[in-house]
Amino acid sequence: MEKIPARGLFVTGTNTDVGKTYVSALIAGELRTAGYRVGVYKPVASGCINDGSYTNGQTLVSEDAVALWEAAGRPLSLETVCPQRFRAPVAPHLAAAAEGKMLDVDLARTGLAAWTGNCDIVIVEGAGGLMSPIDDQEYVADLAAEFEYPLVVVADNAVGAINQTLQTLIAADCFDEGLQVGAVVLNDVHPGANDPAADTNLEQIVTRIEGPLISRLRHGGTHFDDPIDWHELATG
Repeated sequence: MEKIPARGLFVTGTNTDVGKTYVSALIAGELRTAGYRVGVYKPVASGCINDGSYTNGQTLVSEDAVALWEAAGRPLSLETVCPQRFRAPVAPHLAAAAEGKMLDVDLARTGLAAWTGNCDIVIVEGAGGLMSPIDDQEYVADLAAEFEYPLVVVADNAVGAINQTLQTLIAADCFDEGLQVGAVVLNDVHPGANDPAADTNLEQIVTRIEGPLISRLRHGGTHFDDPIDWHELATG
């Protein structure tokens, strides 16, 4: 694999629709405000739409990639942020097949190198969860293992978050030679859900894990309850 940025974070989730993009964009925004040049990379996206607002004409656009790009201050190009985009809202390799195409796993890896020299830190957002497939043999975790950036695990802060978070951390520890988990973010995805678990999950998870930092993000929040130095996490 080509040389990639030395500092980065790999954002993954305990499931789909847990707010990975919102969290990733918030991290990117905090780093940018702190004065860092931020790169953002989403190797592949499905569920994309036609939107000519960011290009010269109608083309397939990942709304997640747009959110990351905007948060980072529109560095390089939207194409560089997400070089592979597919329409169907299913696993990326299946979305590609639905269009008569094949997901380019090599490009998913080498596309990150475009940020080398163009950022101080890069935020990578994986598709789905850690064990979501990217083709018939490989998973998001394979990319995370190759990039070697600390993981930021995002969980929906609702009933079930304890189990889902611990399962993801166990999977990370067991995959390949073990993936480093730098932080866990409990994200209040749903407003006013009146879920009592939302106020107890963090404490319960803290008592069961060692090492990763953990914080909560309120619904629609612009800051984390417990601030995390994302640059230090990426370089530590």
